[in-house]
Amino acid sequence: MSFLNITHLEKSFGANRVVKDFSLAVEKGEFISLLGPSGCGKTTVLRMVAGFEQPSSGDITIGGTSVVGKRPNQRNIGMVFQAYALFPNLTVAGNVGFGLRIKGTPKAEIDARVAEMLALIGLPDLGARYPFQLSGGQQQRVALARALAPKPEVLLLDEPLSALDAKVRVSLRNEIRAIQRELGITTIFVTHDQEEALSISDRIVVMNGGIADQVGTPFEIYNRPATRFAANFVGQLNVFRADAAGQIGGVQVGQGDFAARPEALRLGRIEGAEIVMPATVAEVHFLGSVIRLTAEVAGNRVSLDTFNRADMPPPAIGAPIELSLALRDLIPLAG
Repeated sequence: MSFLNITHLEKSFGANRVVKDFSLAVEKGEFISLLGPSGCGKTTVLRMVAGFEQPSSGDITIGGTSVVGKRPNQRNIGMVFQAYALFPNLTVAGNVGFGLRIKGTPKAEIDARVAEMLALIGLPDLGARYPFQLSGGQQQRVALARALAPKPEVLLLDEPLSALDAKVRVSLRNEIRAIQRELGITTIFVTHDQEEALSISDRIVVMNGGIADQVGTPFEIYNRPATRFAANFVGQLNVFRADAAGQIGGVQVGQGDFAARPEALRLGRIEGAEIVMPATVAEVHFLGSVIRLTAEVAGNRVSLDTFNRADMPPPAIGAPIELSLALRDLIPLAG
């Protein structure tokens, strides 16, 4: 049996059904991201696991014991919020040790644990400072240390990086993942940022309209999306509609819509690519190591990513080109 089990979870606010028959089994030490747009129910699921909201129906078990009906402080869960939620009148050390003091832990043990946590987050010498004396990234590290100090069984992270600038966000998400791996703590991370979810998760739950639209590894979610929503929400996507004969570029593929990631399209005729389509360059965006082309293909605009090469400048806008695509890289769109 999995360590954290969410079974047929439902949550309604009046007539508004926010979470619909949501089930998820999480292994001990696993890092799960709930990914989706605003209003999809991901934070509501997290708040029900934490105990801040009670389910309308369904069950949540941790280590085989149901926690439905228990208060947040009875669930042995650590939580980190988007807005840090540090106590402004307490020092960094006071914030980190707060949960331990509430539990009645002896002062010597608190001091030792606080020192351990500050070393873990890379702020060993800042214990005497107050939150207002820290940067946003440092404050979020302190919030993480405070959540981890009481040694919770489950760590919940509610969009903890969204208030930070891009460079700090990337650095801190990698630090969070490294700390999570070091401690082996079961973690659920809520985000609307697909890059965040893809880069640090063991598995991703793509949420849409209160349901788990798809659950899988980052590789599976990106390369083999199970629904049209998952395909469109995670990563860039080119959509092709088969003609009346079930063909794309003169190659039989079957009826319906199909998609391909920008990196699946190749410039020119490529050996092993069954589909070759004439196109015209519409836009060229130089992104450093990657060049993104936008091309017109039979009245459709598609994107193509190719690596930058110093000896091969990109084609000019308006130039006629050919695009190649392997059948194996076509993604059938359903749902």
